[in-house]
Amino acid sequence: MVGFSQIGAESAWRTYHSKNIRAAADEAGIQLLFSNAEQKQENQIKAIRSFIAYRVDVIAFVPIVQDGWDTVLREAKKAGIPVIVCDRKIRTSDESLYAAYIGTDSMEEGRKAARFLQEKYSEKIDDADDSTSSSTNRPLNILEIRGTDGSSASDDRIRGFHELIDKDQRFRVLESVQGNFMRSRGREIAENLLKEGGDELTVGGKPVDILFSANDGMTLGFIEVLRKHNIAAGKDLTIVSFDAQQEAIDALKNSEINCVVECTPNMGRKIMECAKLLASGKTVPHLTHIDEMVFSEGDDLSELPPRGY
Repeated sequence: MVGFSQIGAESAWRTYHSKNIRAAADEAGIQLLFSNAEQKQENQIKAIRSFIAYRVDVIAFVPIVQDGWDTVLREAKKAGIPVIVCDRKIRTSDESLYAAYIGTDSMEEGRKAARFLQEKYSEKIDDADDSTSSSTNRPLNILEIRGTDGSSASDDRIRGFHELIDKDQRFRVLESVQGNFMRSRGREIAENLLKEGGDELTVGGKPVDILFSANDGMTLGFIEVLRKHNIAAGKDLTIVSFDAQQEAIDALKNSEINCVVECTPNMGRKIMECAKLLASGKTVPHLTHIDEMVFSEGDDLSELPPRGY
């Protein structure tokens, strides 16, 4: 028996991720106790404690944020129940408190986004002169929309992105705004900026050239508003997004998004394989990153299978 705590259903990606976990458990013949935390860490901690009380064989959970897990994980360890951390990473004073991490390498995802921009603008000459509004004679201005602060998916994507982009004088992050991985926040952020700029996408009077958005939901909400204001997403504004859900791939095909860095929700089988090994007393790799792709403008996506999310 596996107890699984999901963070919620904040996006099509997350809903599909939950379906993938349930399907993988059914396929593996594993009884699954599934709990939806509704975006609250305290609900996850309660769920994990209930799994301990039920004496499940393995606990798996997607941490809403990185910190604050040591106490409940010590309780699981004392009860002899191995724990799998999924999708998002945690920070802990004792790495032995969980048996395995299975999921994305968010730092590398952020680097992939930076590399795309560096390659796209490879012919732009480094020039920090901001005396003119021409994008050829000044740094390219980036609007950054973060996900849930404190989550590894957002924090590490931002860190990986800045690791490369901050060293490149061709680019400058004008502003970083929290979007909490919500489509509605993407809409709200775009509406506020356009209201402030008088129907022009600006921050503090400076034009925005690039949108770096930490997930597709926020990106798609932002694009909805751009359409209403006749701003050509993907042309007037270069857009880099994360997850690669179907709607974002469609927007990429329609040239409204320039690059989507994949974060796959298809990790259920790997989690259940790991759970079976742990339940039988075997050891598993402490860190497993799922392979992921980058989809960008110019790619032939005609034979890309439907994403399902």
